[in-house]
Amino acid sequence: ELHLGPAELSALMGIFVLPWTIKPIYGLLSDGFPLFGYRRKSYLILAGLVGAASYGLLSNEPFWGSFDSSTAITGTVMALLLSSACIALSDVVADGIVVTKTRQAALQAQEKQAQKGEGEESSMSVAGGLQSLCWGASATGSLLSAYFSGSLLQVLRPRSIFGITAVMPLLVASIALQMTEEPLQARALSTGSDEIVDSQEDTINIQETIQQQTNQLWKAFQEPSIWKPALFLFLWQSTPTADGAFFFFLTNDLGLGPEFMGRVRFVTSLATLVGVALYNSFFKTVAIKDILFWSALASFPLGMIPVLLTTHYNQVLGIPDTALIYGDDVVLAMLGEIAFLPCLVLAARICPPGVEAVLFATLMSIFNGASTVGTEIGAGLTKAFGVTENDFTNLTWLLIFCNITSLYPLAFLNFLDKVGNLSEEDMDLMDLVSKHAEDSASS
Repeated sequence: ELHLGPAELSALMGIFVLPWTIKPIYGLLSDGFPLFGYRRKSYLILAGLVGAASYGLLSNEPFWGSFDSSTAITGTVMALLLSSACIALSDVVADGIVVTKTRQAALQAQEKQAQKGEGEESSMSVAGGLQSLCWGASATGSLLSAYFSGSLLQVLRPRSIFGITAVMPLLVASIALQMTEEPLQARALSTGSDEIVDSQEDTINIQETIQQQTNQLWKAFQEPSIWKPALFLFLWQSTPTADGAFFFFLTNDLGLGPEFMGRVRFVTSLATLVGVALYNSFFKTVAIKDILFWSALASFPLGMIPVLLTTHYNQVLGIPDTALIYGDDVVLAMLGEIAFLPCLVLAARICPPGVEAVLFATLMSIFNGASTVGTEIGAGLTKAFGVTENDFTNLTWLLIFCNITSLYPLAFLNFLDKVGNLSEEDMDLMDLVSKHAEDSASS
């Protein structure tokens, strides 16, 4: 409806990710600036209500029809940016809750095993199990979204679908209302302190809180187990992509409709779930560096599959277009999830108390920021190669160039020499040895 070309679409897709690159700010807000005495549920409610309003505004077709094309595009982009920011805020708050619950669950498991006189090895795997469960739930949501979005586009206009989407943030706000979270004021009174703490004094000193969290965050990133994988992931994720141009090729040249594209997203989300299961079953004992290396290496030939489509050589080989599209997306989705889960487990394991949301959000911001860089570089390359919504002459060369550049992060694999040689089970064992050493020293 906005009549955008491949380069413009790619540029906008990168812009829509921008709210996800400043997630540490949301973490600081959540950890250091409680709303109405709550650090988590109040922000979830706020994000849900504002997000629902944004999507509701996008669904108002008569409203946007009263503006000229340029104003309508600007307003639509701003509304989508706001809704993206609300989702990112909700994601940060949820991450903070998950990290806190991960630590609590692991400690409870250790206490129960200690009472029974059993070993503690299984309790150390609780963190990884909860992280995998949460990201599996996220993939399930993507699965449902992909299934319904493609089908709905066949019968409804895009702005009508925005109206349906507005219900989802309202559900988040409704669920947040049911959350059990002790208000900060009640928590202070329960400590037995003689001092009565009112709502304005709960945060004590905002500047000191921010300074303390910043120092904790800086200290965490001085650990090689954090900054080295983070830097490598940034380099890996920031490679240029031609997704926007290839999307126009699929729809305008091959004539694939929204229903088929929705089915592709559905199968890709399902493959993500399979990736989670494969990691938990087979890759917890594999070193992180090996997982990342072989995932990147295996992705290179798969990245060349679209070239068969753009040259139509697959028809000479008797391979249907749809078979190539499904196969490529499915395997890449599984590889991406298998490579990403070890970094999530590592991030959750080292988050210090009081700064959970900030640290985890920072790690995710690095990943999302790298994705934005890659998307914007891809948009520039799309324009440089002269690929438009109707001219795909140089699309093959654009795909080849982007795929070759995806290999350059392997030259920086030495960044993972120390922490990358450890698997998740290795980290579990190191945590167990460290705990035993602390217990021995205290006794």
